[in-house]
Amino acid sequence: MIMTEDSIFTKIVKGEVPSHKVYEDDKTLAFLEIHPIQPGHTLVIPKKQVVYVWDLPEEDYQALMMTTLKVARRLREVLGVTYIGERIIGVHVPHAHVQLIPFNLVEELNVQQDMSAEPNHQALETLVKKLAF
Repeated sequence: MIMTEDSIFTKIVKGEVPSHKVYEDDKTLAFLEIHPIQPGHTLVIPKKQVVYVWDLPEEDYQALMMTTLKVARRLREVLGVTYIGERIIGVHVPHAHVQLIPFNLVEELNVQQDMSAEPNHQALETLVKKLAF
C-alpha cells in the first residue's frame, strides 16, 4: 500500500522535519527514536513510503534489511550491549520501519515507551555523534 500523504518519516527523509541521523544511503535512512525504550533505540526506514514492510519491492526490502544489519552491528559495537532487539510492528506511523533496541537484560527491552515525554534532543545529539557512520 502506497500513501499519498507524506508520513512523518517521509518528511524526515525530505528534510522537512529534523532527526538525529545515524546512517543514510540512497534507499534507506536510520535515525534515533525520540522516545527511546533504551538509549540508542533506532528506526530504520526505506526512503520510499510504503505502509507495510512486506509490501516493499524486493530490492527495497533487501536494502532495508542490509541497513538494519549494518546499524545493529554498529549499535552493539559502540554501545557495548549484548543484544539488539529488532521489531517490525508498523502500527503508529504508516511508513514501513524496523526498530532496533539495544539491551542487556530482557527487562530493558520490555520497558514501555513514554510517548508524552519531552524528547531530550541534547542527549540524542550527543549519542548520534558516537553512532553516526
